[in-house]
Amino acid sequence: MSFELTKNAQVEIITIGDEILIGQIVDTNSAWMAKELNAIGLSVVQITSISDSREAILSTIDLAGKRAKVVLITGGLGPTKDDITKATLMDYFGGEPVFSEAQYEEVEKLFKSFGRDVSAINRKQAEVPSSCRILVNSRGTAPGMWFEKDDTIYISMPGVPYEMKWLMESQVIPALKSRLILPVIEHKTFLTQGVGESMLSEWIETWENNLPHHIKLAYLPSPGLVRLRLSAFGDDALSLSADLEAQAKGLYELVGEHIYGEGDISFAEVIQKLFLEKNLSLSLAESCTGGNIAHLLTEVAGSSAYFKGGAVTYSEELKKSILGVSQETIEQYGVVSEQVVTEMAQGARLKFGSDYSIAVTGIAGPDGGSEEMPVGSIWIGIGTPRGVIAKLHRFSTNRSRNITMASLSAFKMLRKAIHES
Repeated sequence: MSFELTKNAQVEIITIGDEILIGQIVDTNSAWMAKELNAIGLSVVQITSISDSREAILSTIDLAGKRAKVVLITGGLGPTKDDITKATLMDYFGGEPVFSEAQYEEVEKLFKSFGRDVSAINRKQAEVPSSCRILVNSRGTAPGMWFEKDDTIYISMPGVPYEMKWLMESQVIPALKSRLILPVIEHKTFLTQGVGESMLSEWIETWENNLPHHIKLAYLPSPGLVRLRLSAFGDDALSLSADLEAQAKGLYELVGEHIYGEGDISFAEVIQKLFLEKNLSLSLAESCTGGNIAHLLTEVAGSSAYFKGGAVTYSEELKKSILGVSQETIEQYGVVSEQVVTEMAQGARLKFGSDYSIAVTGIAGPDGGSEEMPVGSIWIGIGTPRGVIAKLHRFSTNRSRNITMASLSAFKMLRKAIHES
């Protein structure tokens, strides 16, 4: 049997956990699920976070079932007494506990990897309501559960993000695609850096206003970045992809210099691909960013193929002893200056033997600035085989935001320097 989803069909997400409601953790699961569902043509129209209580769970899934074709539930599937989701779902959908040998095998494997025996409380994780189809979890102890009632699909999954994501990718999304008659939707996402949402909107206003009626534009801002997502709706995927490509040409003509990539890719991944293609190496000399640039680079698997390393030279002493910045330069120009960042970038290239380098020095805040050099003033230098390219950036008074903005701005300068070489 297939369920047909019309344009008015609703998909809801329910997250269960007191830790979400008291702000102890941030609900990143819902955002991730919504993005994955949207990619296959399903739009989430409501997200609800509720407490670990039987009454809240029952009333919320009952309401969601009256409005939605698909209800995704995460959380409350642990082995402790406060995890009551499984028992409550069995009360709602009926059935009795049944033991899943397939899930228990996964529990045993997990505990064996820890060098431990399975306890009685963890053995119960392999029990599921007989009214569900089990989704065996190979990444944890709690299985997922698939229920159907009154033409609505309910899917319960663990709240642990990497377990939920594995179940979604390996079982839930493939099953939904096979069970549902989905609308055709194609996306094309452009990643921009160095220009704000409002400015982008002004620059592309005429282009946006002239988009065909079946193509919509969404602005997805975050600190230092704005993603522009084009979504095309219709009946034929190939035709929609061609329409998006045609519109992309106009966008590149307007703001191409600010677009550093497309799709679901980080700026660090763009940098890595560029360096590997050109067989180049990179080193760092960080001060106010405190190692954040190195962190972003090494988050990407394979970064050791081009990234040699670097130094967090937070103090004047280390700028001098490690990077070779002269005392005279610091005394004459100050540690936050074009001259110092230039010597830092040169020193990093020489010290670590790289083709290119990034150097950063500035005032991240929230205090420490002056009238001449206020908080948020950050010099970025790019060391190249032809010399150093240095630029002063003025950001905000928010320390965390300044570190993020400086890191991403450094990537933009580095990418531009390589392309122009």
